[in-house]
Amino acid sequence: MKRIFILWLCMGLGFSAMADEGMWLPLHISRLNQVDLQKMGLHLTPDEIYSINHSSLKDAIVNLGGGFCTGEIISKEGLMLTNHHCGYSYVQSHSTIENDILTNGFWAQNKQEELPNDGLFVQFLVRIEDVTDKVLKGVKNNMSEDERSEVIEKAMKDLKADAQGTTSYDVSIKSFYEGNEFYLFVYETYRDVRLVGTPPESIGKFGGDTDNWMWPRHTGDFSLFRVYTSPDGKPAEYAPENIPLKPKYHLPISLDGVQENDFAMVFGYPGSTNRYLTSFGVDLAMNETNPARVKIRAKNLEIMKESMDANPAVRLAYSSRYAGVSNYWKYFIGQTEGLKKLNVYGEKVAIEEELSSWIVQKNAREKKYGVPMADIANAYTEIRKYNLPFYYHLEAGFGIEFVKSSYRLSALVNRLKEDDAEALQSQLAKDKKSSERFFKDYSPEIDKKVFMAMMKFFMDDIDKEFIPEVFNAVNKPISDLPPLIDGFEATKNEDYQALADFVFSNSILVSKDKMMAFYDNPEASVLENDPGFIIASSVYNSYKMVSAKRGEALHMLEKGRRNFIAALRDMNDKKMYYPDANSTMRLTNGQVLSYDPRDAVHFNYLTTLGGVIEKEDPTNPEFVVHPKLKQLEMVKDYGQYGSNGKLYVCFLTNNDITGGNSGSPVINGYGQLIGTAFDGNWEAMSGDIAFEPSLQRCINLDVRYTLFIIDKFAGAGYLLDEMTIIKNGQAQTRANR
Repeated sequence: MKRIFILWLCMGLGFSAMADEGMWLPLHISRLNQVDLQKMGLHLTPDEIYSINHSSLKDAIVNLGGGFCTGEIISKEGLMLTNHHCGYSYVQSHSTIENDILTNGFWAQNKQEELPNDGLFVQFLVRIEDVTDKVLKGVKNNMSEDERSEVIEKAMKDLKADAQGTTSYDVSIKSFYEGNEFYLFVYETYRDVRLVGTPPESIGKFGGDTDNWMWPRHTGDFSLFRVYTSPDGKPAEYAPENIPLKPKYHLPISLDGVQENDFAMVFGYPGSTNRYLTSFGVDLAMNETNPARVKIRAKNLEIMKESMDANPAVRLAYSSRYAGVSNYWKYFIGQTEGLKKLNVYGEKVAIEEELSSWIVQKNAREKKYGVPMADIANAYTEIRKYNLPFYYHLEAGFGIEFVKSSYRLSALVNRLKEDDAEALQSQLAKDKKSSERFFKDYSPEIDKKVFMAMMKFFMDDIDKEFIPEVFNAVNKPISDLPPLIDGFEATKNEDYQALADFVFSNSILVSKDKMMAFYDNPEASVLENDPGFIIASSVYNSYKMVSAKRGEALHMLEKGRRNFIAALRDMNDKKMYYPDANSTMRLTNGQVLSYDPRDAVHFNYLTTLGGVIEKEDPTNPEFVVHPKLKQLEMVKDYGQYGSNGKLYVCFLTNNDITGGNSGSPVINGYGQLIGTAFDGNWEAMSGDIAFEPSLQRCINLDVRYTLFIIDKFAGAGYLLDEMTIIKNGQAQTRANR
């Protein structure tokens, strides 16, 4: 079976054998084989899943912050469920040493206690429209790639303007199948989203980095937010007088649990997959990109952890940063292992050879598709020149916190030179607010160590022409030093410590007091002569240069990729191919399934609270079990959330997911919420590039455990009163709970 491009729904093949693979636009749900879906256990019509004329499942699904996670509305009062790790940074932002809700948990006792979150917004999908013909209307076969891009960009701009009209909607058009199809998306955005409840970290992040991407899993990975509107029900910025959203639809919640082979649907916003990546891209990822990102992130994590372990205040301040860096550090390790173990490179080569042979069999095909593999090979020759420098800027350059945070100050420098007092004051207010947020959780001591380490990575691993110019100040004889930073003198070649000492003693970017004083009396020259700002500007200028060069190389790849996918779909014209994920709403169908990861090993599809207790290790912060949770397990006080004398925590399905699906609802065949997706499994970490049906699993939090934590553990059962809870086909109330 061709793992990478195998059909999810295949004419002439049984649907159930391949129901796990594929991320489908809900617009296309009516095209799928409804008879086979019904055999699997789906009892909904396509119109009940996606409709623009009346409420449907899609109206309960939101993307968070433009697509970094997914959430679902679970009550008539705008209550939203998502993952704990999706809400992690917002929980952390409200935490202090005196009121550490990250560690202790938080439950608003009424709506007045719910906490607003600066910058967090959610988007509801209004509609999707296929605009392929309109976008490509002006494209001619004899056009250059630049001419083609210009025509497409103009068409998309006009279409978005028409769709926007006088509405307050957000409109985007995205490319699918590498520019072969285009779809328009209309969203309604709500910017008042408040934290309602979160379990303590010992539940919401139980297992920490050790269990991340692993099964069996026992993590209560959830948090609750509420979406608010203006008093007239319209989207609005935060205001005390705002009211809870009255949603078009909210998901009913099932307490009936899951059995192996049960139908399961995941509805969410997967971020990105690269299932059509060629062997050239696989080779680059395995042997250059991933190892570089792992190396840089490992050093960053090492520096942070040393300080976090030594100081509880630093641990709290850096918990969100550490989690973000660690998550994909481990992911890149697992992806590389998976790609090698599953011989994805070899399988890609076989597909490419078959396709190339098919194209040359007929002149008409050669005329239509050209030589896509040759075009792709030539493009990767150029891409390789800039690949490592690009990712070093991304990971190492912007891994330095004062560098990353200072980008916004370039706009302030320009405002300070303009004669527009109103615009200047607006910019100052915005930047001052950003600086206050930055310094709340900033450690100059950590950033100084990171700065030295990242600078050394650049100097040791990257060709001189791609290194930020200012770093050369520590890699030249004293007599040859460029006058980039006035006052700095290296004492020896490669004097990283000297430059770091100079910057962190003199830059206002690393001192809250100096930065706040600057805002009181701002002058452009102060920033322009600041050593930290000079270094940050040098990194950004170098990044822009490398990124532009890489962009030109990627532009060379577009034609080859577009023709490759078009030819592939033509060669197998009896198959229906799904598009790669791109942060647009997708639906995946599958089943609850166990799996066998290796010889003589079988993993069951369910875990229990008893397993949480078995993993307890009081000496390891990742495996501390809350005393109340232990007590509830000891006396088996599960309420109505237990089954067969057990309380189930997590379960597995074979749904096709990726980053961005975190927090997505897992829905049964009746349209009821049974869990939330939060992770993939280690054995299938190559899944964004190659789907392996026998190994690919989606790790989900059982909604019964979610409600148990809310009700029995937290004593916040009042929140359940606004939900629609179903057990044995009957609606539940507080009285019969």
